[in-house]
Amino acid sequence: MQKPPQTDLTGTITGGQRTGTASLRAVTTLTKRSDFLRAAKALHISKPGFVVQMRPRQADDGTGVRVGFTCSKKVGNAVQRNRAKRRLREVARLVLPHKARAGTDYVLIGRRDKTAELPFDHLLADFSDALDHLHGRVK
Repeated sequence: MQKPPQTDLTGTITGGQRTGTASLRAVTTLTKRSDFLRAAKALHISKPGFVVQMRPRQADDGTGVRVGFTCSKKVGNAVQRNRAKRRLREVARLVLPHKARAGTDYVLIGRRDKTAELPFDHLLADFSDALDHLHGRVK
């Protein structure tokens, strides 16, 4: 299994195949259940390793991009769920600063045996493709 790329203190991505400087766009985490429920009613796309839900907010309240992560007990025990969420957080941290749209909520949902087991490069490529597809559906 391949390790995800790491960033040093300056924000430069090291390791893996990706290099460059990460964008400084603010990404905050969704914490309220109501935000997750609203995202569940919005656009979504399924990929082998996860599901992505995207909800453009009507009025941008200055929070910019928001992202949430969830893995149900179907994903596995606590250790497996935590590993899957760590991988999803890292994927979002690497891709969202470059592809996210301001005023949008994203929710990543882990999948049983897939999120934790797929090669990390596949998760990165799938998330990038999912965002391109979802952004193409919303003009």
